[in-house]
Amino acid sequence: MSTADTASSTTKVSIVYYSGTGNVHKLAVAAEEAAAKSGAEVRLRRVREYVETSLAPEFTEWTAAWRENAEAVADIPTATADDLDWADAILLGGPGRFGMIAAPLKHFIDLAWPLNTRGGLSGKVMSSFTSTGAPHGGQEATILSLNTVFYHWGGVIVPPGSTDAIMAAPSNGNPYGVSSVSGRQAIPGRLAENVTEDNLAAIAYQTRRMVEVADALRRGRTADADR
Repeated sequence: MSTADTASSTTKVSIVYYSGTGNVHKLAVAAEEAAAKSGAEVRLRRVREYVETSLAPEFTEWTAAWRENAEAVADIPTATADDLDWADAILLGGPGRFGMIAAPLKHFIDLAWPLNTRGGLSGKVMSSFTSTGAPHGGQEATILSLNTVFYHWGGVIVPPGSTDAIMAAPSNGNPYGVSSVSGRQAIPGRLAENVTEDNLAAIAYQTRRMVEVADALRRGRTADADR
């Protein structure tokens, strides 16, 4: 990170996410609002689909909701590696697929390879969040997979932990990163209805915690650069 970057007076946060039917999108928007209220400069960026048609057309309601979400988020800029390079703090989110990172998000992560190779991600603050179709649908495994990426990038990982009462709400509880339960069936016209108010409060808390750590690190690096 350059001296010019550390001298910036505002912490820069990139919220990069992939959302299939809107649940992760709703969490990402709540995170964006929390980061802005914390005084950060924020980029909200979606990861584009890499297929033109539904992966499961036989699931007609899921497919209709998938198409509806794609239309709803069309105006949000798509993520590039520059959004990771620009940021002091990175919040990465996506749905769990069998306890693993969804393919579009994994593809985006692969695109960060050159940036990581030159050390461009080292020392940035990082955190992650997810949504799955069932309470035991692989939420923790997905978060830990995302955090494993952060280990390779050399990031400073900031989880929500069990450090605030909101994390003990019935629809929360994952200390590694906020997660929601989307339900087993996506319903057109009712995108992300299963994201609870407590989920939204939890992702706001996680974001504020991440920004606080990023602020402190940035101030410390600025002080070091001024010596």
